[in-house]
Amino acid sequence: MPASFFFPSRGPLSRRAFLRGAGVTLSLPLLDAMSPAFARAAPAAPPRRMIAIQTNMGILSQHFFPAEAGLDYKLTTYLEILKAFKDRMTVLSGVSHPAVDGAHEAEKSFLSAAPHPGGAGFRNSISLDQYAAEQLGPVTRFPSFALDVNAEGTQGMVFSRSGVKVPTEKSPAALYRKMFVQGNPAEVEARVADLGRGRSALDFVSADAKRLGRSVGPADKARLDQYFTAVRDLERQLELGQEWERKPKPKASAPALTDVTENKKLIDKIRLMLDIARLGFESDSTRVVSLFVNTFSIVADLPGVKDETHSITHHGGRKEALDQLVTIESAQFRALAGFLANLAGVKEDGEALLDRTMVLYGAPMGNAASHDNRNLPVLLAGGGFRHAGHLAFDAKKNYPLPNLFVSMLQRLGVPADRFATSTGTLTGLRSG
Repeated sequence: MPASFFFPSRGPLSRRAFLRGAGVTLSLPLLDAMSPAFARAAPAAPPRRMIAIQTNMGILSQHFFPAEAGLDYKLTTYLEILKAFKDRMTVLSGVSHPAVDGAHEAEKSFLSAAPHPGGAGFRNSISLDQYAAEQLGPVTRFPSFALDVNAEGTQGMVFSRSGVKVPTEKSPAALYRKMFVQGNPAEVEARVADLGRGRSALDFVSADAKRLGRSVGPADKARLDQYFTAVRDLERQLELGQEWERKPKPKASAPALTDVTENKKLIDKIRLMLDIARLGFESDSTRVVSLFVNTFSIVADLPGVKDETHSITHHGGRKEALDQLVTIESAQFRALAGFLANLAGVKEDGEALLDRTMVLYGAPMGNAASHDNRNLPVLLAGGGFRHAGHLAFDAKKNYPLPNLFVSMLQRLGVPADRFATSTGTLTGLRSG
């Protein structure tokens, strides 16, 4: 029986193309005709990166949103902390995710824009960071970092294509070791063997689950289909992990990190996570990072703060509660300012790392006191955009925030023309 090629008739040849004949399947080697994601990248194109940060308890709008639109807006209390980066950031007002409601439940849809996260039977869709990592392909050792500070239970904003919550990393020290500690040859080979055993186990579980799928009802069949997709995603990660395990790891530009374990040390924990994100970008270990910050039940170890964050968001106008919120939120903005300064101080091929890194910062509630999921406080810094100052959209008829996500994906080099409920790219924001 003659061998036959198995590949699409149009476009670049898939890396997964193979020869098949006489009962034998033979994978093809990497060819120039294969997908550009695995073949000839344009040498002049600089690497682009993104980090998405959510602080889940809102941001006091009166201290965030400027009164004026455009480039010449007056800095508010929180934006004053970021004044060194005013010409390298865009502040958005009057934006939200269409059909995303559910008060605190909206945190799950912050990066996916999946509608009605508080509704019965809600199923999430792929989050921006995972979509970006998927489209970029295995250009780095780690497709993405999913980080969290003080997340509890099912909290988070990172979801796979099948709507499954992606496990997050809580330990900067552990992630540092994964990035920079090579291990001796025996340890490396043991790790590769572990990955191989994991992949074989997945194959076995998948076959077993498929047999089960033939005997269950439609609802369970849908759940199993979701599971199969998650299994395939994990199999791919294991395969890529084997390839990367034998490649030398980069040298660290900073000493090993030590974890902060006390939840009340909120700002210290945020700074550590931002440090590990910067090291990931600087070493090109990853180009996609997400950071979920939970302040819900935390009594932050900050001067004058004596109550947990959630209780003081329902402040009723009380000065004591508002003062505590300003202290907590100002400290978070100072941590963000330090991160932006660190990125600006790192040069890559003569260009500041900040100008190659998009930094998205925001919250899933515009008003935490009333659990309002509209008029979200959002800013975008860096990334080499021609920043627009304050883009003020309609506070009553909000502009779709997913349009910003499309602009970010395109800046990464991902040929996306829509994401979730987007209607296009972000009006008023242009690439540099």
